[in-house]
Amino acid sequence: MEARIKMVSYEDSEGELRELYDRYHGKMANILKVQSLNPKSLTAHLDYYKVIMFGQSPLSRKVREMIATVVSSTNECHY
Repeated sequence: MEARIKMVSYEDSEGELRELYDRYHGKMANILKVQSLNPKSLTAHLDYYKVIMFGQSPLSRKVREMIATVVSSTNECHY
């Protein structure tokens, strides 16, 4: 299903957004691309994700991934 929110494609991106796309080799899930109109929001989202999934925590990385999988499944979200 295609997002109803306008997204900026890699080809049409420039500046800060192009740098973000390049960091991810032009491959970014639509769930993130919907923030392409606001690169600062996208950067904050990616930084937040890194802290939650890879930052210091009493939960192992494996447990965090399992929690994310259960939540996504419960929400019927394939991401």
